[in-house]
Amino acid sequence: MKRETPPTHRLLRGRRAYAAGQDAEALAAAALSAEGWSILAQRCRTEAGEIDLIAEREGLLAFIEVKARPSLAEAAFALGPRQRARLVAVVAHYEGRCSRTIWH
Repeated sequence: MKRETPPTHRLLRGRRAYAAGQDAEALAAAALSAEGWSILAQRCRTEAGEIDLIAEREGLLAFIEVKARPSLAEAAFALGPRQRARLVAVVAHYEGRCSRTIWH
């Protein structure tokens, strides 16, 4: 009979980070909704990558990457060059290949 090995510290840390990210995304979506934004998509996957939230208000479309950090400055610095490039690719994918109805 094979014994199951306990989860590693790294695996547990990853699970906690994933749960914290989901909580932060839910809070961000609620805050945006309270400010009059319509949430068009959450955790949207495209060929170019994933985006946490897509929201719209008064004709303005926002692609949002949520970072759970103690301050806005720390959240901004947490978005590295690779993630910024991925976000640009997701926006380009959305603009070039998808209609708005696909995100609802």
